Amino acid sequence: MSANKNIIFINPPYERIAPGYEFVKHITNKSPSLGLLHLAAEVRNHGYQPSIIESDIFNMSILDVANKVIRGNPVYVGITLFTVGVWGAASIAREIKKKLPGVIIIVGGPHISSMGPETLARFPEFDFAVNGEGEKTLIDLLSAIETGSKISEVPGILYRDKSLVQQTAGKAINRNLDELPFPAWDLLENFPNAYKPAIYDFPRGPVATIAASRGCPFHCKFCDTSTFGARVRHYSPAKVFEMMKHLHDTYGVRHIMFVDDLFLASKIRVTELCNMILEDGLKMTWTCTARVDTVKPGVLDLMQKAGCWEISFGLETGSNDLLKKMDKAAEVEKSEQAINWTSSAGIRTKGLFMLGFPGEDEGTIDQTKDFIKRIPMTIMNLTKFTPYPGSPIYRDIYGTNIRDDHWEKMNGMNFVWAPEGITVEELDRHYQEILTAFYKRPGIGFYYLKLTLRYPNHFLRLLRFGLGFLAAKARSFLSGRGGLLVQPYETHLD
Repeated sequence: MSANKNIIFINPPYERIAPGYEFVKHITNKSPSLGLLHLAAEVRNHGYQPSIIESDIFNMSILDVANKVIRGNPVYVGITLFTVGVWGAASIAREIKKKLPGVIIIVGGPHISSMGPETLARFPEFDFAVNGEGEKTLIDLLSAIETGSKISEVPGILYRDKSLVQQTAGKAINRNLDELPFPAWDLLENFPNAYKPAIYDFPRGPVATIAASRGCPFHCKFCDTSTFGARVRHYSPAKVFEMMKHLHDTYGVRHIMFVDDLFLASKIRVTELCNMILEDGLKMTWTCTARVDTVKPGVLDLMQKAGCWEISFGLETGSNDLLKKMDKAAEVEKSEQAINWTSSAGIRTKGLFMLGFPGEDEGTIDQTKDFIKRIPMTIMNLTKFTPYPGSPIYRDIYGTNIRDDHWEKMNGMNFVWAPEGITVEELDRHYQEILTAFYKRPGIGFYYLKLTLRYPNHFLRLLRFGLGFLAAKARSFLSGRGGLLVQPYETHLD
């Protein structure tokens, strides 16, 4: 067994912003990769010396990342892959292998869960891939490599047998999340101060993220759930509370962002956690996500008392017809009721919307605009419909699981596809109109003025965003593009 036990985990750089919208980077989310934090904690428990490179947080280029890894001289490198970052990850791996030809590069993450065989076949720089949740599988794989055991007997991985990519049976699912160690927050450079969520998504920092559960039993057509699966598994309320206390007492964290797909899947667990917070007197605010059919006035009142500051709802559209096409299992009327209940409880609502889903037209866009006008929503996030590989809608549109010419721009900020009867340029104009109309509402402007005065940490980021937006608009008009910000996107086809 090698004496070198160094393993470096990488969150690779990738383009999170659509061309023409670069100014948005000043206000977007810069939270660390929670998956890498869990992996690093697990391997450390088994005698390895992990480190983490968060390239996007510190504006590192592909060469910056590769050179840092080379200086660290690891025996293993682990890279998390989102579809939009695959090309960058492959370039990093290629540079590392030039100087460290013996290093073993292991990839995992959502992209592998949805299209692992195609990825390993296309990129020889990647040696192994982990399919699904990686903590236990990674340990099994490392053990097999070091002991010379049969790689083919490790469940839930992909590997090469000569020129062929092989995939072993099974997919890693952690049944008991309480058995996992705390995420390795201590390995993050300048944690928590360097890791800021999107502007106005929190009141006062520092901020940290926790996933209190994994899995989602719903099957929305635009969503890829291949990594965590359909079965919801929870940390116990006591374990979640312990993590919150640890972050507060050790790092001075004041706000927690729960990033579960279904934080409110179990009202019993949420109630227990809220009661623990109230009994302890822990002074932290927190945000979470929820489906509109999981909230009721009673639990909302308790959540507010326990520090819940915001709930994000996947509202998607103001059209019931589109919701049906999405298999969303929701109705606009129920969404409106849930948002009213949330507002009445003193919790602000963040609406998550999507523009350009198949079936979108001028009529459905008008319905969305009307819906946004009448609900007591405080903040919104509008994404550009992206048919992610692994999602049912991808197969519906393309008749296949994979079209790799789209990988580099699948970040929710590019229109990679447009419904029949409407162009990408028209969608982009509606995109700007919806956001501008919402944030121009007098009540919204006054709310954010008060929030900025109370929490001035947001102001500098907002100023940079505003100046960048004005500059981008000016460049568009001067170039004869009439204020249109979206620009052509060149893709990798080699």
